Amino acid sequence: HLPPSSKFPVSTLYGSEGSASNPAKYNNQDYVQLKDNHLRRRRPFVDYSFPPNDRSLGNIEIPSHVQVEWLRPSEPVFCSKGASRFDFGQGSIGNCWFLAAIGSLTFQKTLMAQVVPMDQSFNNYAGIFHFRFWHFGKWVDVVIDDLLPTANKQLLFVHCKGGNEFWVPLLEKAYAKLCGTYADMNAGLPSEACKDFSGGVNMSYDLQQEHTSGHDEELWLRLTRATGCKSMICCGTPSKGVRHLTKLPGRIVNTVAHTGLVDAHAYTVTGVTEVTYYGSKVRLVRVMNPWGKQEWTGKWNDKSDMWDRVNPEDREKCFNREDGEFWMELEDFCRYFDLLSMCCENPNFIDGDLTCQWKCMTYDGSWVAGRSSGGNVNSSSFYTNPQYRVQVDIIDRQEKDDQNIMISLMQKPQQENRKDRRLFATGLTIYKVRSPDGRLRSSFFRKNRPLNAQVYSYTRDLVQLYSLQPGEYVIIPSTSGTNNTADFVMSVYTKAEAKIT
Repeated sequence: HLPPSSKFPVSTLYGSEGSASNPAKYNNQDYVQLKDNHLRRRRPFVDYSFPPNDRSLGNIEIPSHVQVEWLRPSEPVFCSKGASRFDFGQGSIGNCWFLAAIGSLTFQKTLMAQVVPMDQSFNNYAGIFHFRFWHFGKWVDVVIDDLLPTANKQLLFVHCKGGNEFWVPLLEKAYAKLCGTYADMNAGLPSEACKDFSGGVNMSYDLQQEHTSGHDEELWLRLTRATGCKSMICCGTPSKGVRHLTKLPGRIVNTVAHTGLVDAHAYTVTGVTEVTYYGSKVRLVRVMNPWGKQEWTGKWNDKSDMWDRVNPEDREKCFNREDGEFWMELEDFCRYFDLLSMCCENPNFIDGDLTCQWKCMTYDGSWVAGRSSGGNVNSSSFYTNPQYRVQVDIIDRQEKDDQNIMISLMQKPQQENRKDRRLFATGLTIYKVRSPDGRLRSSFFRKNRPLNAQVYSYTRDLVQLYSLQPGEYVIIPSTSGTNNTADFVMSVYTKAEAKIT
């Protein structure tokens, strides 16, 4: 049963507004109507809701002697030979997290076509383009013009290596509009962009903790399952190690460790494989730097003589012909990267069962200070938090010990600009119940303990997995404090037969 502060399930029916097939019009801008109008008027579109001036750049430090010009592409093509992870290089803003996610997106052709409609081009030109993102519970269609910020006639931010291709700079501009400004894209986690490209499930892992805990086998299983289930996979390096300053093409300066890896940098995981080396199997992870340059210099790097001792078939399979992409042994991958994120439309990557289709219900809800922001489980007002009932009916005998419920809790900050958004510490609590339908009162929480330990996290998207036996449960999303007002989107994925009310 939904509390007064919650709404009914978000509709995911085909064709409903906000669905993948019928995205909501961001800022009420209709791409088809705007393009038709400007074709008739023979005047290229200018998007005054995201104007070609400093307001859209935001708080970016640009030297006073640099003159920023907003120019339309000259002799352009939208995408010449299909989108590829090798199409682009990073510009002068710290949004490697976004570009790492784009690298993953190019592997997922169905999602790619959803985010980047390929039926648009510079033919029948009106200076207008559109892109689609999953934005806090619904798909939105973001319209932009093709005026791009330049300095000395060169793109200021991301650029396509093909020179006259522009799908990536235009996608970046659309996402900057969604974030508020270009400056609002500075610093982030790839998992955020992957979520916005798919509306899927994000799972994150501390690689160094996984390795030191002896979980390499489980980690390898997750990686192989995730690549097989069409997941977007990214990773990041910590800010540490022996460093020196290196300036790379693309007009950005960053610190590079002695290993060749860039500190505090996001990368794309583009594949995994096993090769035979001196009679033993070696597990390798393929990684790509969004810069398109600066590669790993350790074991199994492109110039390593270790490849000479691998059979020709394996070597040919792993051979890299593009800059910025390299192989690492799993042990080194865990040692030098600290964060791994996997995002998939369906949680089937958890157990690798492509035939298993998890069911999903998504709810809009809110915490309102003084009414439904009850704080943590130790608070006397905890019972006022939103409450959702889940009834698990049937579990496959082979899956009785498996994790069969996944919950994603995503905050919807009230601030418009991404960098201004304030996140509260949020948590999920589950209780097994036997009481009749209706909201649980304060007396229930005084007498009963939750099934899970309550952990609060300052994250936009909190994901938890549970193994629930048949029975009735109550899910309670909450913030750690009692005086917080915020909206949220909660998605409940069920592998077992279940009802959610």
